[in-house]
Amino acid sequence: MPISLEDFPLLRAANLPAELRALPENRLGEVCTELREYLIRSVATRGGHFAAGLGTVELTVALHYVFNTPSDRLVWDVGHQAYPHKILTGRRDRIRTLRQAGGLFHDCLTPRTIFGRGPSGAATTPSATTVRASSPWSRCATHRPSMKPSRVRLRPLGDPGENG
Repeated sequence: MPISLEDFPLLRAANLPAELRALPENRLGEVCTELREYLIRSVATRGGHFAAGLGTVELTVALHYVFNTPSDRLVWDVGHQAYPHKILTGRRDRIRTLRQAGGLFHDCLTPRTIFGRGPSGAATTPSATTVRASSPWSRCATHRPSMKPSRVRLRPLGDPGENG
């Protein structure tokens, strides 16, 4: 059943981080509520787990609101934590295609976007972030010589694999 964006007026207005940052700060709680409900309606019928994405809704909204993504980079721990990130970075209409042939890729490796990517699992995130941070011109999109270096690289973590 198609999801009507009429049910999600703030999310409809914030398809990209710049649009999210244009919203008043006092509406961010409502954005989080809409984002969580949109994620549930979109992904619940696809199988797999998306609880980690539900747990990163507020973090994702805050990171995109405070930092200047895509100039500032996000390197996600694992793909299922990044579902809210995918919704807020221009892939909202494709999130329902997870786990379908030709659909949105469930992890953060491919396709690369200007908003960042992550490695295939938590165990490789620290080293991947270090490597990417060591090059001021590294980017997660096709080569664009005119693109300025990122100011900040962020690595949201939360996978139990990081413990120990």
